[in-house]
Amino acid sequence: MIDVLYFAWVRERIGVPKERVETEAPTVAALVEELRAREERYAMAFADLSAIRVAIDQELAEFDAPLAGAREVAFFPPMTGG
Repeated sequence: MIDVLYFAWVRERIGVPKERVETEAPTVAALVEELRAREERYAMAFADLSAIRVAIDQELAEFDAPLAGAREVAFFPPMTGG
């Protein structure tokens, strides 16, 4: 089991801030594919991965990053500073 957190418009499209997911996905990208296959709202939220960033256990990561041993994955739009 892994905790999946959604922030900003990703959360709005999916409709929940977080959930526990049972997965055997080896990478973040594989997890995204599992989520996309669940329902249309996930497919819409993950339609354009270039508009989403990911963190594994609160560390920025890439979509090809392995999930082995991860407790938490967070998806959020890119942040801008100012």
